[in-house]
Amino acid sequence: MTDWTAGYVADIGYTFGYYTELNPLRLKLAFLNRGLVPPAVGAACELGFGQGLSANVHAAASVTTWHGTDFNPAQAGFARELASASGAQAFLFDESFAEFAARTDLPEFDFIGLHGIWSWISDENRRLIVEFVRRRLKVGGVLYVSYNTLPGWGAFAPMRHLLTQHAEVVGASGRGIVSRIDEALDFTDRLLALNPLVARANPQVVERMRSLRGQNRQYLAHEYFNRDWHPMHFATMAEWLEPAKVQYGCSAHYLDHIDVVNLTPEQRQFLDEVPDPMFRETVRDFMVNQQFRRDYWVKGARRLSPLAQAEALRAVRVMLTTPRSEVSLKVTGALGEASLNAGAYEPVLELLADHGVRTLAEIERALRVRGLTPAMVLEVAMVLVAAGHLALVQDDAVVAQAAATCRRLNAALLDRSRGSADVSYLASPVVGGGVPVGRVAQWFLRALAQGKTTPQEWAASAWEVLSAQNQKLVKDGQTLESAQENLAELGVQAAAFAAGQWPALKALQVV
Repeated sequence: MTDWTAGYVADIGYTFGYYTELNPLRLKLAFLNRGLVPPAVGAACELGFGQGLSANVHAAASVTTWHGTDFNPAQAGFARELASASGAQAFLFDESFAEFAARTDLPEFDFIGLHGIWSWISDENRRLIVEFVRRRLKVGGVLYVSYNTLPGWGAFAPMRHLLTQHAEVVGASGRGIVSRIDEALDFTDRLLALNPLVARANPQVVERMRSLRGQNRQYLAHEYFNRDWHPMHFATMAEWLEPAKVQYGCSAHYLDHIDVVNLTPEQRQFLDEVPDPMFRETVRDFMVNQQFRRDYWVKGARRLSPLAQAEALRAVRVMLTTPRSEVSLKVTGALGEASLNAGAYEPVLELLADHGVRTLAEIERALRVRGLTPAMVLEVAMVLVAAGHLALVQDDAVVAQAAATCRRLNAALLDRSRGSADVSYLASPVVGGGVPVGRVAQWFLRALAQGKTTPQEWAASAWEVLSAQNQKLVKDGQTLESAQENLAELGVQAAAFAAGQWPALKALQVV
């Protein structure tokens, strides 16, 4: 009998995560920062879309047509349910990579994305993907791939092998993957408590094992317990992709572009002396002990002239997507936590605090008197995008076209939030992607969509949801027992939402 899972965990669903790197709009600023021509994306594809939240959000929040596949029929079923609710152009299948690649009704794609797939599949499936990219990615198109990286995983790889061996060989027969994960974690805890030489030689292993205890079991199952798990060096990745005729463009993780928070001056100078750009990436991975790469690869990269690059950068439209009060002037890079220059960041944040849309040129002109140069404005924008506080904005015509599909998708997600907290993102036609919204905030938005206009009404609506399920809020570790206590706390949260997150979400047009 053929194993349709191909060794991939299938008895527990993947998490309902949203991954902003899969938003084609987001590649624009990264490409321009590196002087590359970003493609216009009319057709996109996600391979291994999990629960399909990212694919559905990006289809609903843009005018891009999306195709994709995920081998798990339960996950594909949920993804198709969302696509039906939104009415967006999302064509999602439950086919293997081989079956999907053999389809004759697929277009050529401007963007192909794989998040959390490459390191967890067999060599056979990797070859299928490379061939699919070779045949289906347009000239000038972009491939996004994320993968576990060496040397960062070098020390922990033996422990991962031990965990999976325990689950496979010693784990109780007939018990689900969650039970086997817990048993494997218990076993390794007991082993490490004996202070084996491997722990003494790799002290960070003990800390990482400790952190796994608090991780979501769905995440652990898919991250560590698949049959295939293959971290690889950047150079190995480049060798794999060579037949697809793509070349490395740049990192999709914006903070990787900011050397000052990742490398010491001496390290930057050393890297500058490495002549080959591909080898430079490998050397950089050693400097930062890279564990996970998120990269853009291009089929036929084209460089912009300095003038064209400057003009394109100045035309980029952005908006602040989080309340100004929630933006910290700290960021964590490979060197640890770094404080941002208040003299550069505060003026930009003050200007964008109204959540209005502005081009980088408009920001530069408004703040020229404060001493901000175009280079400083660009760096501020890159860092704020990396931190999730700033987002690129689509053209007004695209925003208008995507508004209806976003509203329908969000209505379905808001309704789902009544009984589940598994989806914590909504779609925005303004930024062409997802924005984080917690469960209680989703209840407030649902009340708003029903025409309720005051925080008191939002709180009362939220309490109806909770009380109908015999649930209560927990505050400071204590359950709020009475209806009055719950309503009072919801009222406090609704007032804070009205003053903080709601203005941003209103500008983002999530409802």
